[in-house]
Amino acid sequence: MISSRLVVDRDFVISDLDRRVFGAFVEHMGRCVYTGIYEPGHPTADENGFRGDVMALTRELGPTIIRYPGGNFLSGYDWRDGVGPKSQRPRRLDLAWYSTETNQFGTNEFMQWSKAVGIEPMFGVNLGTGGPNEARHFIEYCNHPGGTQLSDLRHAHGHEKPHDIKFWCLGNEMDGPWQICRKTADEYGRAALETAKVLRMVDPTITLAACGSSNHDMATYGHWEATVLDHCFDEVDFISLHTYFENKLDSTEEFFGNIDVMDLFIKEIVAVADGVAARKHSTKKIMLSFDEWNVWYKSRSISDLRKPGWPEAPRLIEEVYNHEDALVNGGALITMMNNADRVKTACLAQLVNVIGPIMTEPGGPAWRQTIFHPFALTSRYAHGRVLKPVLTSPTYEAKTFPEISYLCASVVDDEASGRTAVFAINRHLTDEMDLKIELRGLGTERKLVECLELHHANMKATNTREAPDTVKPVNNPRLEIDGETLTVRLKPGSWNVIVTEASNRR
Repeated sequence: MISSRLVVDRDFVISDLDRRVFGAFVEHMGRCVYTGIYEPGHPTADENGFRGDVMALTRELGPTIIRYPGGNFLSGYDWRDGVGPKSQRPRRLDLAWYSTETNQFGTNEFMQWSKAVGIEPMFGVNLGTGGPNEARHFIEYCNHPGGTQLSDLRHAHGHEKPHDIKFWCLGNEMDGPWQICRKTADEYGRAALETAKVLRMVDPTITLAACGSSNHDMATYGHWEATVLDHCFDEVDFISLHTYFENKLDSTEEFFGNIDVMDLFIKEIVAVADGVAARKHSTKKIMLSFDEWNVWYKSRSISDLRKPGWPEAPRLIEEVYNHEDALVNGGALITMMNNADRVKTACLAQLVNVIGPIMTEPGGPAWRQTIFHPFALTSRYAHGRVLKPVLTSPTYEAKTFPEISYLCASVVDDEASGRTAVFAINRHLTDEMDLKIELRGLGTERKLVECLELHHANMKATNTREAPDTVKPVNNPRLEIDGETLTVRLKPGSWNVIVTEASNRR
């Protein structure tokens, strides 16, 4: 048994939580779109061909914003291919994923789908093979009310009202050697600046994100962000971050270190962005968009990334997630919430089939992967202000990160409802944790709303089509409430959410 302590105070607030941190990602890759969210003829499909079972699971998952249409796919995509009568849309070779893109699902279909599931769209513009002119035509098609060729073309396609898409990404991973029409930092920074200018001319109400380097291990990392922001600082609101967690040493203890590395990654990019602001004598703060993140390491072979013969919707990187993957993803959510002052959007990559929390079979069922559960519960219960957590916990040493606390936790408090949500991981793999939680100034007359744990004795346990509920949250009865103090016992290797409600706030 180990003992830990978590203290928060109502007056010590990191930031209001931007609910857009619970975003997801839909790319034209593998089976994310085709036989994922879109499958005409499926038993649950509606009149638009949208799978009803996937829509129901998406609503349960609770993403607030979804990035579309890519990803690497974006850098070779012409948005005009995906609008208008489907019978007239061209079939194209997708150079990003060596597939044939049928374009039977495009901008207007995605907007119909996103409205059906109740999420905000986040669109990207092509800065690989495309540029400012194509981007400004795209936003005019999407957002201009009418009276021009492109806005009237949208009318002709059956969408009289503007889509009013507010969040736009300026390209994708443009420093990656794998990217179609890769750019240097100066080349991309200039392109991002000029594209941002024309997009804002068409719609001055939009929010814009520039590409950061493709991941923390890139040779361009740090210098890329500084150079790009030197060019486009005044025209953008966000810089993007991408990360994929790997269990490189096949050790759960080492795997957990990715959570702490992510926290360091965030703080480093904040420092770079604020350094650019200082050089420009500006008080502006660039916010962070973690618009690609997930566990991904088991499905990384060449055969996982491409299939021969330019197939339609091949099975690509269909990672099967286990219990330890769910714990790391739950820790990533905790980390982003604890950096809520600067991380304002994030997108779990991707939504369905392709490294997704939801899996499907063509013509068959859909089910929840293990990583579905911490995301769904955090999105459900994390509302309000993120309070600064003070943790006292034993630690261990690792190669991934020098000192790792067994307790990983975040607290989000909603003043309007009086509810306080505690999210906690016990990273000890053999010992239970007695956790004392002090909710100072948050009300003494507290009642339990929910106390759930995600735990399995086997870290490699997975959810499958045949056994979709092998890893799922269950009630944890081992909670005591005494005024502002909660005492709970956490199982080893478990992710937990504890929600209480106070009726006597001061």
